[in-house]
Amino acid sequence: MTSTTRIFSGVKPTGHLTLGNYLGAVRQWVESDQHRADALFCVVDLHALTVEHDPARVRRLSRQAATLLLAAGLDPTLCTVFVQSHVDEHTRLSYLLECTAADGEMRRMIQYKEKSARERATGGSVRLSLLTYPVLMAADILAYRADEVPVGDDQAQHVELTRDLAVRFNQRYGQTFTVPRAVLPPVAARVMDLQDPTSKMGKSHAETSGIVYLLDEADVVRKKVMRAVTDSATDVVYDRAERPGVANLLELLAACTGTAPDTLAAGYGSYGALKRDTADAVVELLRPVRERHAQLCADPAYVDGVLRDGARRARELARPTVDAAYRAIGLLPAA
Repeated sequence: MTSTTRIFSGVKPTGHLTLGNYLGAVRQWVESDQHRADALFCVVDLHALTVEHDPARVRRLSRQAATLLLAAGLDPTLCTVFVQSHVDEHTRLSYLLECTAADGEMRRMIQYKEKSARERATGGSVRLSLLTYPVLMAADILAYRADEVPVGDDQAQHVELTRDLAVRFNQRYGQTFTVPRAVLPPVAARVMDLQDPTSKMGKSHAETSGIVYLLDEADVVRKKVMRAVTDSATDVVYDRAERPGVANLLELLAACTGTAPDTLAAGYGSYGALKRDTADAVVELLRPVRERHAQLCADPAYVDGVLRDGARRARELARPTVDAAYRAIGLLPAA
């Protein structure tokens, strides 16, 4: 265990980052996590290869994600920002953990069940990596002896698997890994789609009219919020179960302003005013991110340097742990 709390978290470059990614994770990384701990934030590009993909798009989105993390306020003097595939220890450790995991526990993972069912329904084949990628995710975390993993509630099952694999490896082969814990964000852990408020705002959805992207222009953001699905009733009441559309708008405004959703609801007599205020708040929230992103895109050498230095530090942190795991499991050290 390190003397300072160590945090690891990542973002997958399978689509443009959304308001949901920002409010559900990135803002917490920026405002809290990088200041209170030894924090590593990773663009987990290897995880983008588990489904059909365009290589050029993965490269483009990986760079965009890294640039947006910096634009949002991650400071490379406070934390480590890097790209997963730049650090070989992730894949080195992943195989050892595949040799620790069981086929049955992989097939019970909810995301595998859902994604493989969708692939089969469209006549596609299911890649083996879709089944095993939670093990790679475990390697991402365990290589750094992370204590905490900030995740949305949809990823909590993967952190539980990581804990199980760490405990099992330690019991079989000797104390090697820190057993991490999932940390859920205190608010806005699950931002919902503006057109389908019962579904999470996801960056890889085919239908994008209900998704606010971090790089959307201000007028696009306003249009999406003003067209958000509400409810058949006309009064503004905060009720997530019965009035999900209005609740989503109130939660977005709450996340932007710091005022509780039910308190906000009492101040509105119509959906129109709520939508206008929410749109304005979201535009102002994202404005500095978009402006900083434009500055960083004009200075690609700076971003390259951050990622190069981040990968170097990540490698230095991970290599001793992964080398220890190789020895523990019975592999002959290289001469």
